[in-house]
Amino acid sequence: MLINLNTKSLREAYGLSLVELGKKDKNVVALEADLGNSTRSVLFKAEFPDRHFEMGIAEQNMASTSAGLALAGKIPFMSTFAVFASGRAFDQLRNSICIPKLKVRVCGSSAGLSDFGDGKTHQSVEDAAIMRALPNMTVLAPADAVEVVKMMEHINEIDGPVYIRINRNDLPAVTPESEDWTPGKLWTLRDGNDAVVFANGVMVSKALEAAETLSGEGISVKVLNASTIKPMNASAVIEAAAGAKGIVTAEEGNIVGGFGSAILEALRTESRGPVEFVGIQDSFGVSAKNYDEILEKYGLTAAAIAQAVRKVVK
Repeated sequence: MLINLNTKSLREAYGLSLVELGKKDKNVVALEADLGNSTRSVLFKAEFPDRHFEMGIAEQNMASTSAGLALAGKIPFMSTFAVFASGRAFDQLRNSICIPKLKVRVCGSSAGLSDFGDGKTHQSVEDAAIMRALPNMTVLAPADAVEVVKMMEHINEIDGPVYIRINRNDLPAVTPESEDWTPGKLWTLRDGNDAVVFANGVMVSKALEAAETLSGEGISVKVLNASTIKPMNASAVIEAAAGAKGIVTAEEGNIVGGFGSAILEALRTESRGPVEFVGIQDSFGVSAKNYDEILEKYGLTAAAIAQAVRKVVK
């Protein structure tokens, strides 16, 4: 990694990585929608004030300006909360960025339920489904700060627009620091024979916890971090699922049209065991006292994954 990372914060890892990209390429620019202290694009502003553009609370204008900068040869990184990036700016993302396949990078910060205190208006339960439905858009959901850095090191090698889902909270490190990242990579974090769990984001560490619990029950679980939601590496998914008695997908988002759907699309022509989705069951979020409380409410826990595995293997 280019960065000596001493944080478990995905947001901090994003901001530090953005600065490193700015040092490597003078065409990298950053745009912000009045949330730079939260998204951590403020770090880029401090280093390159003439390449940072504060757009105010106007995500639509930020997306349109990003398109113009991309057409002028710049590589814009536009950052805001995930719910605003995918919702408010959808028309501009679709028509001005995705249709012409421009090299714009969209940081959806405070993704999923991770902005636990601000309630449903600030929680992006549907952003992964929205963004993966856009032709030409790459969708990434890193599991920890280490993976954020690895993704950012290679993000400008990806043709066309990219959406990266950044959690607001510190997450445990699960990504092998010695391995390189490429789009579509499946990280095998634990091997097993009975069931396979495909997860991303915060749910990766939950899946590993569930697998450890189930090992005490004699159930062997393979855990994979599928952090590239789109394009899904179908051949790798098929290979990973081969021979499993059952499959579980785990995501911090609405199960309707989300990550689980993407996994099933990859497996649609294959003979396979039953599949269970662990995710948000088609509802909006709520305000909570802390992150663990809201994850518990919506069943985004190691216990829920363990129960889903028990169901599919039996």
